[in-house]
Amino acid sequence: MSKKIPFVTKEKIEEIKKEIPTPFHIYDEKGIRATARALNEAFAWNKGFKEYFAVKATPNPFIMKILMEEGCGFDCASYTELLLSDKVGAKKHDIMFSSNETPDADFKLAYDLGAIINLDDFTHIEILDRLTGIPETICCRYNPGGEFKTSEKGNVMDTPQDAKYGFTHDQLIEGYKILRDKGAKVFGMHSFLASNTLTNDYYPVLAGILFRTAVEIKEKTGISLGFIDLSGGVGIAYRPEQTPNDIKVIGEGVRKAYEEILVPAGLGNISLCTELGRFMLAPNGLLITTAIREKHIYKEYIGVDACAANLMRPAIYGAYHHITVLGKEDAPCDHVYDVVGGLCENCDKFAKDRELPKIDMGDIIAIHDAGAHGFSMGYNYNGKLRSAEVLLKEDGSYKMIRRAETPKDYFATFDFSEYGDRQ
Repeated sequence: MSKKIPFVTKEKIEEIKKEIPTPFHIYDEKGIRATARALNEAFAWNKGFKEYFAVKATPNPFIMKILMEEGCGFDCASYTELLLSDKVGAKKHDIMFSSNETPDADFKLAYDLGAIINLDDFTHIEILDRLTGIPETICCRYNPGGEFKTSEKGNVMDTPQDAKYGFTHDQLIEGYKILRDKGAKVFGMHSFLASNTLTNDYYPVLAGILFRTAVEIKEKTGISLGFIDLSGGVGIAYRPEQTPNDIKVIGEGVRKAYEEILVPAGLGNISLCTELGRFMLAPNGLLITTAIREKHIYKEYIGVDACAANLMRPAIYGAYHHITVLGKEDAPCDHVYDVVGGLCENCDKFAKDRELPKIDMGDIIAIHDAGAHGFSMGYNYNGKLRSAEVLLKEDGSYKMIRRAETPKDYFATFDFSEYGDRQ
């Protein structure tokens, strides 16, 4: 089995721990920039290409600033994410607003910020028109229904017909006509058909579906789309034995579909967008935690000072996250443990029956691929407090980019005035 190598050493973590106690999330600036540059290079053939980083994956302004410097915009799904993108300096069409069951206030803020609004439902056309009017640039989310697979005989990757998102095919065609009549001038199409795919075929196959639909839209409405948003869905290799996606191969596959389908139809000026969160950040983040307890009953348990409140994917999805015991990278994995947190829930396990080196109390454990949907999915169950976030800078120094919560933060939304001073 191949190894996953942490981007930070035990010595650096020990240095950080003197100032910032575990648990904390740490992100690799060098890796983030390298990933963004590889993506942009893979799609450099498309004039106007832009990555809209999915803010929900890692909503931290310091991370967002790095991505802005690499030419990225932001994909937002809520009022607060819109505010955050505005705070870091994203303006107008640097923001894509892709929401569903959208409150009126969210639509109004997106409009006021000049964001590209990606409508999730046919009924949203009338709602947006009533609230703000239809902007000149508008996007629609397409759900083709049925099952999605990468080939006629391939395995089904997902079932769009069961997803709550998007316009049907007929609604999409009719929607563009209505939007044009209401004053829209630049039209986009968006679709997200599968999550965390580990195949270089996903984007090219999705692109083929959307490109053929763009040709049909032109034939039936006379509208030439200005941009197509391939959304997210490009996954990462969480397990060390898995083969990672090759973004260069993916970009080339999309280019071939573009030239085969769009160019002959006179649609060779369509810009492409992506909205990658997991691909951009997950491998560039670790959850750092310390072994604090051990238990020997029917199984062997190692208790750490992090819990599912810091990284909930293993608890809710049964998701695999690789574990490295820092300083013991070359030690034999001759012990089998469940690595667990302290929540009053039996699903609070980072690993089950995992072969690892012997773990001693005080050992530092790095949980891999926690840079996306890690901190952002945190919560306060059992009164657990969200941990700090740290940036490992390109020069090897570090910076705390979000402090850990305190009990004062936890109690901040309560009004204790009627109880008097009980200090």
